[in-house]
Amino acid sequence: MAPTKQVRRSVTLPTRLAEQVERIAKKRRLSDNRVLVELVEQGLEAQKEKEKAFFALAERFRAAADPKEVKQLGDEMGRFIFGE
Repeated sequence: MAPTKQVRRSVTLPTRLAEQVERIAKKRRLSDNRVLVELVEQGLEAQKEKEKAFFALAERFRAAADPKEVKQLGDEMGRFIFGE
């Protein structure tokens, strides 16, 4: 398998986040950079899962025929989009 190309990025983190990253890196004996890469990967995966869940909910909403179920799913979609 060919090695993947890496792209250098510069980010500025708020002090609180930078300290958290440093603590994680020290605890796991990793570099700050590796921790940041893992956190970004986890965040992207979580975003994909959230998107999948939303589309599954939207499909259930479209397929629902019972008015009570439609209302319940509509409320659920509203919370999904706008939060609690």
